[in-house]
Amino acid sequence: MKINETIKNAAGLGLDKASIEKANVAKVEADAKQKAGKSPSSESASGNVTLSPLSAKLQTLETKVKASNVYDAEKVDAIKSAIAGGQFSVNSEKVAEGLIETVKDLLTSRFA
Repeated sequence: MKINETIKNAAGLGLDKASIEKANVAKVEADAKQKAGKSPSSESASGNVTLSPLSAKLQTLETKVKASNVYDAEKVDAIKSAIAGGQFSVNSEKVAEGLIETVKDLLTSRFA
C-alpha cells in the first residue's frame, strides 16, 4: 500500500489519526471512482451498507467455530510428550495410504 505523502506530512501538523484515516479513505474512494470512469463529485456518498443473508450465516458459523474446540488438547499434549521423550513413532504405511486416498479423492472430485 502506497502512503500518500501529503497525509504523512500532515500528521506532523497536529492532525489526529481519525482525520488522517478519513482522508485516506476519501482518497482511496476517489481513486477507485476515477479508475471506474466516474468523477468523485458526480455521485452522492451513501453511508448505508447492506449485508446479504449469506453474510449473516457466515458470521454465525464463525462464532460457532470460535466457540468450539478444533482439536483434542489432551491428545496433542500426549503426542508432544511422546515426541519429547523419543517414544513417538510414525507408521509410514498408514501415512502413505492416507496420502493415496487423499489424491484419489481429489482426482475423482476434479473429474466428476
